[in-house]
Formats: sequence, structure tokens, C-alpha cells
Amino acid sequence: MILSDRDIRKAIDEGRLKIVPLHDDTIRENGVDLRLGGKSVSLLRSGVIMDTRKAVLPDNFREVDFDEKEGLIVYPDERVLVNTLEYVALPDDLMGFCCLRSTFARLGLFTPPTIIDAGFEGELVIELVGGAFPVKLYKGQRFLHVVFCKLTSPVEKPYRGQYQRQRGVVLPKFETEKEIGGEA
Repeated sequence: MILSDRDIRKAIDEGRLKIVPLHDDTIRENGVDLRLGGKSVSLLRSGVIMDTRKAVLPDNFREVDFDEKEGLIVYPDERVLVNTLEYVALPDDLMGFCCLRSTFARLGLFTPPTIIDAGFEGELVIELVGGAFPVKLYKGQRFLHVVFCKLTSPVEKPYRGQYQRQRGVVLPKFETEKEIGGEA
């Protein structure tokens, strides 16, 4: 079941769902709009192989802080990780589907399907993929729409993963070879 604006407001009022800060225009008809948080990490093209069994190489990423004046330019085919301004906390019986607001999609920007797991808490990290021409974005703009779905029952194992309570843009974290049964 997809939550309506009334359901979302009720979940927030009851303290089951948290969105901080909560603006007047955050809650929409069937979801919430979240804002750009001001942190970004560009995924740089290189010939270096990103081995998912080893530590992530920071040289393959470029971090940039941006604000409501200077902004952030997303170039064609560029892949950028951005965070939301809002910190969200979901109960064990809600999950969220994230999609780019249509205004930004109409500029050619794209974001891959992203799920917020039941029990997750933190700022969201979203990948943006550049379209046909450069697009300038600003901290505080509503860019992401989240649709919440009520699960048929609370999950047995709520999200407690490595990105729990993240703030800013957190780079990918992989298990080491030893943890997954290989040799360290």
C-alpha cells in the first residue's frame, strides 16, 4: 500500500517516520520531496580497476561541497553521488522508492532505481547521471521524490547495515577478502 499525504503526516506526527528538517512543501500527494544537501562526489573515469574485494581508491572520486549560490554542475554522462539535506528514519514496516523529480528528469538527468530499506536511518546518497548538456543544481532544491510503501508486516531484520546513520556522501564499502572467505 502506497502512503498518501495524510498517511505520511500521521506517521510523522506519531514519530514512526522522521524527516528532519521537514519543510512546508516536503509532503506531497503520494510521497515526499527531498532537497539537495550540498555534498557531492564525482566518480572519475580511469583505467584503474575498482576491486570490490579491496579498499576503495579515493583517487577515483572527487569530493565537492556546493551551496545555494555557487551550485554544482553535472556534465553530460557524468556520474555524481549527492546527499539529501534531510535525515530520514523509517520504521520496520515502511520502505521507500526514490526517483528523480520530473522537472530534473525533463532536463535529461537520470537516477538509477534506489530503495530505502525498512529500518534505515540517515541522509540518503543518490547517484545522478548527466544528460545531453550540463545542468547546474543548487543546495536546497527539491530534486528527489520518495514514495513510501507499507509492508504487509514489520520486517524480521530491519536495516542495520554499514550506511546506517550516514551523513554526507559516504563512499562504497566492500567486505574484505577474509570476510567473504578469500585469502587476506
